[in-house]
Amino acid sequence: MTALALWGRDLAAQLAPSGPRRQPMAGFDECYADIIDYIIRCTHRIWEERGFDLIDTHYSADCPVWTMAGPVFGAATVKANTIKTLEAFPDRTLLGDAVIWSGDDQAGYLSSHRITSHATNLGASEFGPATGRKISFITIADCLCLQNRIIEEWLVRDNAAIVRKLGFDIVKLAAAQAEADRAVGPAAWRQDAMARIRERTAPITAPTRPDPASAPLDYACWYFANILQSPSPESIAAAYAPEAVVNLPDERRPIGHAAIASARAAIFGCFDRGAMTLDHIGSVVEGPYTDIALRWSYTARHAADGLYGAATGRDIYILAVTHLRTINGQITEEWTVFDELALRRQMAGGL
Repeated sequence: MTALALWGRDLAAQLAPSGPRRQPMAGFDECYADIIDYIIRCTHRIWEERGFDLIDTHYSADCPVWTMAGPVFGAATVKANTIKTLEAFPDRTLLGDAVIWSGDDQAGYLSSHRITSHATNLGASEFGPATGRKISFITIADCLCLQNRIIEEWLVRDNAAIVRKLGFDIVKLAAAQAEADRAVGPAAWRQDAMARIRERTAPITAPTRPDPASAPLDYACWYFANILQSPSPESIAAAYAPEAVVNLPDERRPIGHAAIASARAAIFGCFDRGAMTLDHIGSVVEGPYTDIALRWSYTARHAADGLYGAATGRDIYILAVTHLRTINGQITEEWTVFDELALRRQMAGGL
């Protein structure tokens, strides 16, 4: 199994016997050949095979799971949330599209796992009552893995697409959630996250575009500086193939340089006083293909009307993961995932 061979591959082929170990895996169960196999195989064992007790041996007791709706902690909570999700979506299948990783078995492997899920909503969920609808959606889970356990996780999911496909109104749902949040009081974790971003923000300068195949980490820094932080028509034309596809929240899919630039402007153009940090980079190079993962955080003021409605003047926090696929030095497809339901919830005065 390789990182790039997952995309579009049959699940049975992904789960075939993995053979001898392909990289050091000190402390990991013998059934795992490498970190990609660990992520794909244990995800399947927990979700499709209903191996809920594996969560006790694959998550640390105090593992934090960070999301835009707030953190949860510990294997017991992860298990309870997994069971609750399957009660709402009992036939959910999770197809691994990519595992982009960094690190080693001594300090910990850090994986970025992109998943396409298919599910039928047969029970009440965090979004509302059961609808009976069949849906699909993208999730990316960044996991720090050491000695067979996930000890920290960052989870981003396209909740906007889920809400739309279930037939609910995202603005009304976000407003209802925000009203419930205000009854509890402000969330200290979000204020702390925004403060950390502003404290850690430092300019990343990378004026010359590196080759992603030979210098993927340098390329990721160039992308962060010239596409995420300060995009221009010139940098977009340099980075993307002419017919490149960018997959954004709520399954918006701009194709080509002009559409990509317009889509980025729609997201970031309604914010000001922004600060952004690059939190993690992973990469896998196989032949002419390079997959790069960037986890990044952003805080700003919702200051202008636009994609997210009328300006609210409220401070917002985004936790996002971007996956890039490059061929011969240019991005051919990108996936950027963050939770627009949680974003709208913040704009409505929640969290």
